[in-house]
Amino acid sequence: MNIDFHSHVKISKKSKFMPEYFIEMMKEAKKSDLDALAMTEHFNTTRFQDIYDFLEAHYTYQNGYYNIDGLKLFPGIEVDIKEVGHILLIGSREDVLTIRNELSSNLKEENFISFNGLLDIAEEFNILKIGAHPFRESTPLFHLETDQLQRLDALDLNGKDLYAQGYESYSAKLTEFAQKVGLPIVGGSDTHQYLQYGSVINKLEKECETVDDLKICIHNSAYQVEVSPSLNIKVKSATLVKKLLKKLLIENKQSEMV
Repeated sequence: MNIDFHSHVKISKKSKFMPEYFIEMMKEAKKSDLDALAMTEHFNTTRFQDIYDFLEAHYTYQNGYYNIDGLKLFPGIEVDIKEVGHILLIGSREDVLTIRNELSSNLKEENFISFNGLLDIAEEFNILKIGAHPFRESTPLFHLETDQLQRLDALDLNGKDLYAQGYESYSAKLTEFAQKVGLPIVGGSDTHQYLQYGSVINKLEKECETVDDLKICIHNSAYQVEVSPSLNIKVKSATLVKKLLKKLLIENKQSEMV
């Protein structure tokens, strides 16, 4: 099973959820040889609940994922922490929404929850916990203590950072760090635009239905992370299209206000 462990379904955190855009994203994910996605939307994205309202109205939730015309969409969130950094939490619909509700007072930067506080909450549920883009300049994780990081299940080999910092140097840096803290590495495109799908894919040896299945594959190293030879063009083109789309959305909003 091919899965992307870090993906988004909105153009940006401040944009509204657009059903047509979501449908297009899912179609393109399948065309990019993906069988599954972890939908790790930002926990403080605008109108977060709109996403799940749409999914509930149009798709079947079974086992631990939404069936999007044959594509498995595993629920998740990307959470900002007080120390600076992002944590991906992936699990059942009920657990993800419950955790997000518990974080309702932590949505703004001045109230972000601490790493330990977040993990204390997450560990009450059956959740896959991934440290997102550990060496991103704006939101790193390498500054955290080793015993803190070891509470995670894996670290994120992120498509955006591979593009921005270079494949060889970034991969080597992350591999050394992961070995130091004793964590496996999983891949995520971190896409907000479908052209970026396929830049980083996890090829699991087994078909996974639940978060337990995903955890077992990662724990047993029953997968390979594959980085596309077209990563640079995928990320660059997706970034440019995202900027244009955001500009159009802003211009349309301004025109509506006139």
